[in-house]
Amino acid sequence: MYGLIGKMRAARGQRDAVMDVLRASTGALPGCLSYIIARDPADADAIWVTEVWTDAESHKASLQLPEVQAAIAKARPFIAGFEFQVETHPVGGFGLADAKTG
Repeated sequence: MYGLIGKMRAARGQRDAVMDVLRASTGALPGCLSYIIARDPADADAIWVTEVWTDAESHKASLQLPEVQAAIAKARPFIAGFEFQVETHPVGGFGLADAKTG
């Protein structure tokens, strides 16, 4: 499995608008096993996104889907920036099938 954990910053007061776009655009994405959007309780403009994909190629391919491109364009005016993104290799957990480690 392939995972990403990232923190983005919405323009001041626009966090809910960004989260609404993310929620509306993260339906049935091929290869996406989990896509969690979370508020940061200590920062009114921060959004955490935790993703799990079958593999890195599925994630990369998703960025080319017309619905994802449209969501990016719709959210772009409300996003102030991306603070960081970390790549992970999930091995399982509640809601995910166990993966072979290696």
